Amino acid sequence: MDLKSKFRHVMDFPKEGIDFIDITTVLQDKDALKYAMDALISKVKEVECDMIVGPESRGFIFGASIAYALHKGFVPIRKQGKLPYQTIEAAYELEYGKDTLEMHVDAIKPGQKVVIVDDLLATGGTTRSNIELVEKVGGAVTGIIYLIELEFLKGREKLQGYNVASIVKF
Repeated sequence: MDLKSKFRHVMDFPKEGIDFIDITTVLQDKDALKYAMDALISKVKEVECDMIVGPESRGFIFGASIAYALHKGFVPIRKQGKLPYQTIEAAYELEYGKDTLEMHVDAIKPGQKVVIVDDLLATGGTTRSNIELVEKVGGAVTGIIYLIELEFLKGREKLQGYNVASIVKF
């Protein structure tokens, strides 16, 4: 399947100059969704892990589904102020602003192997903060898997030393 052709491009969202790649068209197409999930699951199976981490919000869609399919635990990483229990935080920058992410302090046990699953690798800033959170509590990031990678933004360069894979590249 030509999954690349299934995504919708929304120009100037969320601000002028951004070409936002909308994944909802893939989520709505049962065949494209199955193809995307099977491809992501196949990549995660190549990596030893105990837990799947999914950052807000689209990482929840893919990460929780993969965790279920592979019988792994799932850890949500959320924007600041959204988690009910004690958290740790990490600030990050993306191509159109800054934000802070949080994770529960007890979400990952020291020594647990973690795969981070997200929809998109752009500049790598969000993922760097995800790695920081996992490593702060003693977890080991064994893989980072994306549905989409925007190669021209060179986000992979910020992730040197980590096992990074993506399904579709723009």
